[in-house]
Amino acid sequence: MDRLSKQLALQVRKSVEVLNRGGIIAYPTDTVYGLGCNAFDTTAVEKIYRVKQRPFNQPLPILLADIAQLSSLVSSVTGVARFLMKRFWPGGLTLVLPKATSVPQIVTAGSDKVAIRIPSHTVPIAIIQQLGAAIIGTSANISEKPSPVTAEGVKQQLGSQVDLIIDAGKCPGGRESTVVDITSGTPVILREGIIPAEAIKKACLEYAER
Repeated sequence: MDRLSKQLALQVRKSVEVLNRGGIIAYPTDTVYGLGCNAFDTTAVEKIYRVKQRPFNQPLPILLADIAQLSSLVSSVTGVARFLMKRFWPGGLTLVLPKATSVPQIVTAGSDKVAIRIPSHTVPIAIIQQLGAAIIGTSANISEKPSPVTAEGVKQQLGSQVDLIIDAGKCPGGRESTVVDITSGTPVILREGIIPAEAIKKACLEYAER
């Protein structure tokens, strides 16, 4: 999906209006449907926790539109982190990095780390660009239940609790992102998702052997 249809472009504009009012939206990504709000709107972030029935001690991931936004969200980026970004972004890799002080504590559940991803899907990219801010990128489900890959799946789980659901058909990936913590010297795979663990290990080995 390289360009937005007129209908999708309209839905994106409406979603940005919702986000600017402090609302929450569900949107398609390259992996599964995401539930989002302005990542810096703490009241909206709290609403996402409540809608998902997610414990407040579990951090929420953030989606960016491009690398340029990274510096406002993380305090440092290691060489291996940049290597993995170049290899797998945009795409299904979420990287856990040292957070910048600008990131609200509620997003990271009080941790000094933040989970970041750049998706390979025009809808969330367009939303972030038009909003002018990063958005929350958690799966649009009730915690512990399956992650929806269609708008209908979101409606079945979350219903009217979401202010706007963008329907762009089935998500192409169909599986959550792979999560890798790179805040220590050695990358640690926290969750194997759409990118196989072996692909991550191979990339890390390539970096180490450079």
